[in-house]
Amino acid sequence: MSHDPDPITNDSNNEHFQDVLERALDNPTRRSMLRGGFGLAAMFALPMLPGCGGSSASASGLPALAASNTLGFNAVDKSLADSVTVPAGYTVRVLHATGDTLNALAPAYTNAGTETGDSWEYRVGDHHDGMQLFYIGSNNKASYTATNKAVIAINHESSADAHFLNATGQTSGGVTGKKFDQFSGWDTLARPGDEVLKEINLHGVSIVEVTLDTNGKPTGYNATSALNRRITGQTLMNITGPAAHLANLKSLMVTKFDTTGSTSRGTLNNCGHGATPWGTYLACEENWRVYFNIPTGGTAPTGKLLAARTRYGVSIAAISSTATATNSQGWYTPTDLADTNSRFSRWNVTVGASEATDFRNEPNTFGFNVEIDPVNPAAVPAKRTAMGRFNHEAAVCGIPVVGKPLSFYMGCDATNEYIYKFVSNANWDAADIGGGMAAGDKYLNEGKLYVAKFNSDGSGEWLELNISNPLISGYTTFAFANQAEVLVYTRLAADAVGATKMDRPEWGAVNYANGEIYFALTNNTGKTPANVNSINPRAYNDPDGNKRAGNPNGHIIRFKEAGNISTAITFTWDIFLFGAEEDSLPSVNVSQLTSKNSLSSPDGLWFSKSTGICWIETDDGAFTDETNCMLLAAVPGSVGDGGAFEVQNSLTASGTTTQGAQKTFVGGILGESRLRRFLVAPKGSEVTGLTETEDGKTLFVNIQHPGENTLKLGTNPTFSFESQWPGNGGGLSASFGPAGRPRSATLMITKNDGGKIGL
Repeated sequence: MSHDPDPITNDSNNEHFQDVLERALDNPTRRSMLRGGFGLAAMFALPMLPGCGGSSASASGLPALAASNTLGFNAVDKSLADSVTVPAGYTVRVLHATGDTLNALAPAYTNAGTETGDSWEYRVGDHHDGMQLFYIGSNNKASYTATNKAVIAINHESSADAHFLNATGQTSGGVTGKKFDQFSGWDTLARPGDEVLKEINLHGVSIVEVTLDTNGKPTGYNATSALNRRITGQTLMNITGPAAHLANLKSLMVTKFDTTGSTSRGTLNNCGHGATPWGTYLACEENWRVYFNIPTGGTAPTGKLLAARTRYGVSIAAISSTATATNSQGWYTPTDLADTNSRFSRWNVTVGASEATDFRNEPNTFGFNVEIDPVNPAAVPAKRTAMGRFNHEAAVCGIPVVGKPLSFYMGCDATNEYIYKFVSNANWDAADIGGGMAAGDKYLNEGKLYVAKFNSDGSGEWLELNISNPLISGYTTFAFANQAEVLVYTRLAADAVGATKMDRPEWGAVNYANGEIYFALTNNTGKTPANVNSINPRAYNDPDGNKRAGNPNGHIIRFKEAGNISTAITFTWDIFLFGAEEDSLPSVNVSQLTSKNSLSSPDGLWFSKSTGICWIETDDGAFTDETNCMLLAAVPGSVGDGGAFEVQNSLTASGTTTQGAQKTFVGGILGESRLRRFLVAPKGSEVTGLTETEDGKTLFVNIQHPGENTLKLGTNPTFSFESQWPGNGGGLSASFGPAGRPRSATLMITKNDGGKIGL
């Protein structure tokens, strides 16, 4: 989504980055060096941060990085067309789209909104997002060497515009055709049960077999493969975690459905993803909070449960008898279908007679990384509680080293939230490739969980989240009783140790060339010159179009672990790239973007192992007056290839202009030779997940929610479509039907000369 999906629930007293930085910069000598734009090594004598190294200076005072011959395509122009636009010499096809069948149990998709809710257990889900291609070896286990058999696992983030999947739009209380906004909500009257089942089943993950020709080139998907499966909001899952704390963990998951807390049902809002070195898939649960509610007359939580729900933004009060809307999808309201296995009442989180007779703990079963074995349809998915509970946005594994622990980097996608790292107790053994869920038990159930703190000198540290830490065990805001509560109420534990507040950490990615980690900070319309910080240093007005204020264009940070060891507890950082419109003021367009590479709201990040290209996807609402969302290719540098920079901020609101300056650390200027626009998406969509074949010659790209801003008109609504892609064939080698309503879809992009994508 292009807006911030969560309210700010972090009201801890933890310092913003600005606070620690300003103390360090009170020294006049250091201020003067900053203004001079010296490299970080010169400024703070940090040997891990090399200075400019003699590069020529750009207009901003930062070094312009050397031109690169890596990118072998001409940048595509901005576009507002209802089409996919790619460079000349490339072909785009659709692998599959929302509603396509996975087996014979579901009839062909009509695209008329007539499909039943139950049938969506056998269809490709909606809102395609993170994804990963997995090869299957002759032993029927996952292989990291290309074979002649493969599946692709794809996340499905949301059903917020499921109106396309009903004949006249979503329905509530007998009112049809209203465009539902999951962050504003439905009225409190009952919704049709079949619509609710449809929405629950749209979420989760689709796994499909990709058909490969004799050269290993994908040609489509096998709609009748025994490997095809759906993981939905109703799929049974195991609760896993550290053996020493598992009993306490399960006690926090007790519900009427499973009074032992050993299992839960479903996964929701799977946005970014992860892939493990042993060949399993991590579906990260992001905006899961909005599906729960306490109906009128229900009992609200108290004590620690109240504090925990408040911190996570989950419903804490019963709906007023005069309320006309709630912030949930109303999944608890159907009365026209049987409440089989509490499939509807589980979303009602009122406090009843006991934890074993109600669903007060149901929210505790969401907010995790969900591990799935994509090549074994019989494997039961697992919620990996040792990796913490929050708004998971991608789980990026650092470069595996045999004989060393594994590290996974994770963002919590909400304003003022944190970046985390999980380090396994077990050392990596390449013999575990293809080990499935048993390998997941080995590496993901036992380990250490950390949260990031950024320091004012360009360094950072990882703070362990452990009950033995007096800052956690003695935290007065929330009385942690044991390590299980640290893992389930991770946001509060991170507050306790003093982690650095960030602005919506979205996707992370690892640069396989040097092991550095990148994170997208998508945007923040709440920024002012008074509350900027060095890691989020801009506050300004978008001068045209949608005219958003704050930091509407976002940026990308990166950090380098000490000694290039992913298990290190210290790191160094800088800002890789600032999003901006090319005609913005120099203080806004710090990265000196042009019409060929200007971008706004970077969201998805992904590095190609085959080419080394850093792919950047956008989910934007600020630049969409000039262009639809896009995919860009970047040639990365390394932390410290730029220098120190002072951003001059100016923001006008309600007739009052506020000004200020913020110091930060910035990567070298890339230029058009190192950053180019590769793809522009159809109207109303965002560009989401990426994956590729091992040879780098087929790139898979997801297009999510085209036509998001479609209107519905009249008493018996008809649609006034913003987009009708992909049925209109826009930018595709062949039209992809059935035509009419827009659909999320997975693209297959190839180069006409058979070469690697982007080179």
